[in-house]
Amino acid sequence: MKKSLLIALLAGAAVTQASAQVTPQAPAAAPAPVAAPSAAKKALLDRLVALQQPGLESMARGLAEQPLRQMMGAAQQALPRVPEDKREAAITKIEGLAKQYADEVGPIAKDKAAKLGQTALLPMLNERFSEDELRALLVALEAPAYKKYQAALPELGNAFTQQLVTELRPSLEPKLKTLEQQVASTLGLPANGEAPAKGKAPAAAASKPKK
Repeated sequence: MKKSLLIALLAGAAVTQASAQVTPQAPAAAPAPVAAPSAAKKALLDRLVALQQPGLESMARGLAEQPLRQMMGAAQQALPRVPEDKREAAITKIEGLAKQYADEVGPIAKDKAAKLGQTALLPMLNERFSEDELRALLVALEAPAYKKYQAALPELGNAFTQQLVTELRPSLEPKLKTLEQQVASTLGLPANGEAPAKGKAPAAAASKPKK
């Protein structure tokens, strides 16, 4: 529920902005300013934003690290061009640089997410939800049963994943084995990475006509 509320708000803003860019519209009158929340409503808004904070931080961290993931993917593709005797040292250095970047941008993302929670998310919540609606939301989000459910989600997800893998394996393994053999055959390679038997020429060489 926490994540869906946040995503719905941000996604709605993104869709509205994209639509405005694509479809020309006549200038609209400026919306009437929303009244500042009362002290009681501000306290409710602060509680709701605090509940959203982990999701905001995760989103900010993901955005900050997205260029890093793209760069690491490009580096991985370029590794075969590095001399083999220097490849391991290059990998170690790149991994160290990536970790340094992640360690540096993590606190920055967290700080920006905290500030935007107050300056961006809180005003949107204030505009869209009444004081009574905020109370109802908080009752649901702060309910012990919901907190227990949220805390149990990682364990439930892991258990489900393990069961799913167990159920899928008998159906997938034969198909993967066939695919592996077909790919190896297409490349002229032995299946399963096995070396050709001694005294037996590879298929390509065996079919080569004698001079």
